[in-house]
Amino acid sequence: MMDAATETKRRGRGSRRRLLVGALGAAIILATFVFLLPRIADYRDVWDVVKDLSWPWALALGGATLLNLLTFAPPWMVALPGISFRQALALTQMSTALSIVVPGGAAVGIAGSVGILRRWGFHRRAIGRAVTLVSLWSQFANLAYPIVAVFLLATQGGRSPLLSTTAFVGAAILGIAVAALVVVLASDRTATDVGDLTARLASWVKGKVGRAPVTWSGASFDRFRLEAVDLLRRRWHALTLATLAGTLSVFVVFLVSLRALDVPSSEVTAVEAFAAWSLARLLGSIPITPGGIGIVELGLTGALVGFGGNNAGVVAAVLVYRFLTIVPTVLLGLAATSLLNREARRATLSA
Repeated sequence: MMDAATETKRRGRGSRRRLLVGALGAAIILATFVFLLPRIADYRDVWDVVKDLSWPWALALGGATLLNLLTFAPPWMVALPGISFRQALALTQMSTALSIVVPGGAAVGIAGSVGILRRWGFHRRAIGRAVTLVSLWSQFANLAYPIVAVFLLATQGGRSPLLSTTAFVGAAILGIAVAALVVVLASDRTATDVGDLTARLASWVKGKVGRAPVTWSGASFDRFRLEAVDLLRRRWHALTLATLAGTLSVFVVFLVSLRALDVPSSEVTAVEAFAAWSLARLLGSIPITPGGIGIVELGLTGALVGFGGNNAGVVAAVLVYRFLTIVPTVLLGLAATSLLNREARRATLSA
């Protein structure tokens, strides 16, 4: 165990790191919305575009947003047998809202998911398997989309050096990750060795911060392997399709936003829109700002203007798209969290 002075220093360093990351994120958000986007398009011109939105396009945006919300749940229903659509939808809204509004990003969202599922009575191993598989398949999709986008752009005679570089890096990471997953899942000896190594590393890290070592080992990892292989053997295709539906429904919101807000296909084609979206989605997964706020907007705007989109229409479409993919989820997630907490308090009082 470390002494009190060492513990105080460690906490101080952790607080400073969090403050620095928070300050960097705030600076990026401020620079994006106060300095950079207004230089691309005056906000008064952007508002003029938004005011001209017709009712049919407004309804199309509402329908695309609803579709996006409904496709959050299916991956969890595949990866965690026994969870209902209503539970899965509430879970995804709550965890996504946490990852956006609470410092820590995706890690906080995952921790929140685990806590909620434990409260609902799901077994710890089933939760760990579902969290791992849903997260892995989502990241595989994020890495694969830029590769697909580069291929589609090439068929149209277009190219993007930044996207090509991103796709190359993504392909390398995706190949390594898939190969590692196959090796671990295919061999009990490898799974046990990797589990032992991971347990030792986790215990070492916890020891550095004065925590007790982990209680699991390579044998626990091998049990996870057997359960994951069994589920994937039966449901890998359903998990893949559900993941694609969940992520591509976000692109549908983006594409409808472009067309609704005066960025026609003559300026930015669907393939170019997909290329910009896939790049921004990958950039937004870097945990610098909550939900990639600022980074995604700037990446999307720069790519779309580079493809030929008019400045005011592009900025309007990007801002509306981000509003529709963030605000409804945050509101629903906070409402679901509040409802869950009230139900837990009532259950405690009646016990």
